[in-house]
Amino acid sequence: MGVYDKYILPRFINCACSTKPMMKQREKVVPKAEGVVLEIGIGTGLNLPYYDAAKVDKVIGLDPSEESWKLAGERARGLDFEVEFIGLPGEQIPLEDNAVDSVLVTYSLCTIPDPVAALEGMARVLRPGGCIIFCEHGKAPDADVQRWQERLNPLWSAMAGGCNLNRDIPAIVAQGGFSIQSMENSYIPGTPRIAGYNYWGTATTH
Repeated sequence: MGVYDKYILPRFINCACSTKPMMKQREKVVPKAEGVVLEIGIGTGLNLPYYDAAKVDKVIGLDPSEESWKLAGERARGLDFEVEFIGLPGEQIPLEDNAVDSVLVTYSLCTIPDPVAALEGMARVLRPGGCIIFCEHGKAPDADVQRWQERLNPLWSAMAGGCNLNRDIPAIVAQGGFSIQSMENSYIPGTPRIAGYNYWGTATTH
């Protein structure tokens, strides 16, 4: 891992993912999590302030970047629930089957190299009756925006740690073994349209 990926990229992502519109999106979805929660791509802990402590027993944060987790700082302290950080040593989520009640994934499916395989892993660790809560940016509905997403995606991905502008989030969730139970989608204000079309909701296993 180079200097950019290890030290600069985590700070860039923390800044880019903590804009006011994106934090408002987090505020909408994070409180839905309950019980033992697996947060995919916990990063610098931007979601931590929005958990409902009355509903959450523990948050297990999964992320490949230990440098990002170090930036969490005060966000991970003084909470009324336990937070455990685990790295990502390989392709498999390092948890037993049926280990968690909820899975939270925000602005991470855009970056995971194989999001379908990742979702299959989430389904494996999710207990019967549990759900995933998601909020992601992705493929826009407008043809002109889609064309720009396609044109800019290679450069964007190279600069933003593998983030993709043009993933079809509902299709990926379905391919990963989930049925969407509720979903909203729209451009969020104050964000470039190529990166501003959001999908958020909940899904359960088939």
